[in-house]
Amino acid sequence: MVTVYENLKSEHPKNNFTIGINDDVTFLSLPQPGDIDVAQAGSMQCKIWGLGSDGTVGANKNTTKILGEYTNLYTQAYFVYDSKKSGGLTQSHLRFAKMPIRSPYLVSNADFVACHNPSYLTKYDIIKDLKKGGTFLLNCQWTQKELEDNLPDEMKKSLAQKEAKLYIINAIDIAKGLGLGGRTNTILQAAFFQLVNMIPIEDAVKYMKDAILKSYSKKGQKVLDMNFAAVDRGISDLVQVDIPSAWAALNIQAPAKPNVPEFIEKVVNVMNRQEGDILPVSTFVGMEDGTFPAGTTAYEKRGAAVDVPQWKLEECIQCNQCSYVCPHASIRPVLLNEAEVANAPEGFKTKKALGKGLDKYQYRMQLSPLDCTGCGSCAAVCPAKNKALVMMPLASQLEEVKRWNYAVDKVEIKKDAINFNSVKGSQFAQPLFEFSGACAGCGETPYIKLVTQMFGDRMYIANASGCSTAYGGSTPATPYTKNRQGCGPAWSMSLFEDCAEYGYGMLLGSEKIRATIKEYAEFFTQKGIVAAEAENWIKTMQDSENSEEASLKFSQAIRAYSPKNPMETEMVDFIIKHKDFLPKKSYWAFGGDGWAYDIGYGGLDHVLASGKNINLLVMDTEVYSNTGGQSSKSTAAGAIAKFASSGKRTKKKDLGMMAISYGYIYVAQVAMGYDQAQTLKAIREAEAYPGPSLIIAYCPCIEHGIKGGMSGSQMEMKKAVESGYWHLYTYNPQLKEDGKNPFTLDSKAPAGDLKEFLRGEVRYSSLQLAFPELADELYNKAEADAKERYENYKRLAEYK
Repeated sequence: MVTVYENLKSEHPKNNFTIGINDDVTFLSLPQPGDIDVAQAGSMQCKIWGLGSDGTVGANKNTTKILGEYTNLYTQAYFVYDSKKSGGLTQSHLRFAKMPIRSPYLVSNADFVACHNPSYLTKYDIIKDLKKGGTFLLNCQWTQKELEDNLPDEMKKSLAQKEAKLYIINAIDIAKGLGLGGRTNTILQAAFFQLVNMIPIEDAVKYMKDAILKSYSKKGQKVLDMNFAAVDRGISDLVQVDIPSAWAALNIQAPAKPNVPEFIEKVVNVMNRQEGDILPVSTFVGMEDGTFPAGTTAYEKRGAAVDVPQWKLEECIQCNQCSYVCPHASIRPVLLNEAEVANAPEGFKTKKALGKGLDKYQYRMQLSPLDCTGCGSCAAVCPAKNKALVMMPLASQLEEVKRWNYAVDKVEIKKDAINFNSVKGSQFAQPLFEFSGACAGCGETPYIKLVTQMFGDRMYIANASGCSTAYGGSTPATPYTKNRQGCGPAWSMSLFEDCAEYGYGMLLGSEKIRATIKEYAEFFTQKGIVAAEAENWIKTMQDSENSEEASLKFSQAIRAYSPKNPMETEMVDFIIKHKDFLPKKSYWAFGGDGWAYDIGYGGLDHVLASGKNINLLVMDTEVYSNTGGQSSKSTAAGAIAKFASSGKRTKKKDLGMMAISYGYIYVAQVAMGYDQAQTLKAIREAEAYPGPSLIIAYCPCIEHGIKGGMSGSQMEMKKAVESGYWHLYTYNPQLKEDGKNPFTLDSKAPAGDLKEFLRGEVRYSSLQLAFPELADELYNKAEADAKERYENYKRLAEYK
């Protein structure tokens, strides 16, 4: 507001103005003042940079509660998140003071700054807001000696000039050693209390352990003990680093101009550095329709993983399953000809490709370490006897960056190797969905990635609000990309409740344009004008395999033709203007169970009932994953979720059977981790079916609390099917035309222990701890419901 008062004091104040932006188009904005700090003396201001899902925000909330409840301090906490899922950036702005805090703005003059993820050091100006004489804490795996080699020179100089106190702690390895995985929060919270010295450390330890008892008592003594030990290690393992005076005199070289498209340099990179607020209005002139270029995530290179897979050439059996299940498309098989092998960078090891028609190529499984999130799904599914993928520290695999760049930029996709009838063959196709902001180990994104490999160069996607939009189109991150021919999915989202209708509108609009083109093509055929090309296009316009080639020839012929009258000119111009509509399109609606089972069910039902050729992919996590884990109609009995805190009492809605009742909708229920081939076949058949299709995909989620973490998401799908919790089937109406049963039960009879499966996920096991008197009753109900579903499916499959 300072600039507003300054405007009032000026000789010619503006009457109509904007604030907070740099409007260099209409020039109505007032100049932005420099940072203003009016914090009262004796207050403590802190800024903490964390990684989504590492527990930083939760720890800072606990810190605020501790200081607010057990001291006479006033507290303030504000949290900034980027829009990615777990693994994204978090910033915690904390203030503590003896008087009421009247600072409704972000911390910009911090007494304490902490960086909980070392990859941030080269991405953000971490210590910009650290005041002179302040304290900086870095969580890293480096020794004091290694710190000298890894800290950016700009940061070294700034730390020295600010006369900062520098501390490091290896919370990453401590957490792994204690069995906490990537949850470094408790360790770093203890380090915080040790450094800020706001209350006696003995009191802080007591309060932290009391908070741990309150938060985790329902998860068992083992979890409590791990977190208690984390508190102690956060204090004992803290290391102070003396800042060399030479750092203050470092000569900082101007960074080389990045070799990226202008839009990436001037817009995307600026926004990714958390500096989007400084972009002037003129930056967005020409973008009034809200479109963003495709594939911007390829330039993020987040380096968010702690460990990434290392490929062991000698052990690899070339099954490509690791690529198939990768949630982020960051590991891919590469086929090379002799020339490509000869030009490969150092260390680009290959082996002779296995498979019919592939022996002329060399094979390599290539990782992008800076795009990998380190979930370990690839290593977990590897069927090789001695495992062809082992998880190694990120820093040890950075040489793979240049090999990745060569593989994706210089090596051609071998179209003769692509075969969507096999899991292995499907993975030689380029994913047109890559490096999304989804959680590490996400159960949803492998399905989306696979669909784009199969149909992405001609897809329209309508997306329901939820996880799939948070990771699918979060400005400026665009994971939907294009191939080297410039073709890729057209993606957009509307409201949560109207995703299916939105996709239906895309289809109807496109159909209208194609119908007009067909009318004109029939006219040209009758008149003998480019007749062969026009007739062939009409014949193949609904043919997925041959439409593209016929469309290209028709388009070329039309462009070469000189119209003889105004009517022909109008027709030719229309076809040229709408040439993108010539190839057959693939129309999809994506969303989760909150959309499909609940809020958007009415629209989904309407669109399926239309009989139109549209495909709906439901990523079923059985809970509202993106908004805090609320119960949905897909949530099964016995699961704990928000609005079902003592376990859901009613059975899961059977969306697939409701769709099957129409008799003309292709329906499939799939689980990639149990049967990769069935998933591939179902998606292929659904898209080829000349009518509506519904694919319901089982998706383990971080909200489920899978024991062992999300690296086991594919294994969890397998357990779900084997225990009888989830079932695979397809309903193909076209089989009725051949006198066959359209319903096929694709999974075997349950052989596992369903209750044991339930106890393997926190959403169910916590019921036993919190409400033991209800647990057995609801577990029995969940088991009975699953058996009832199976018997129903079995009866349908046996029907003659």
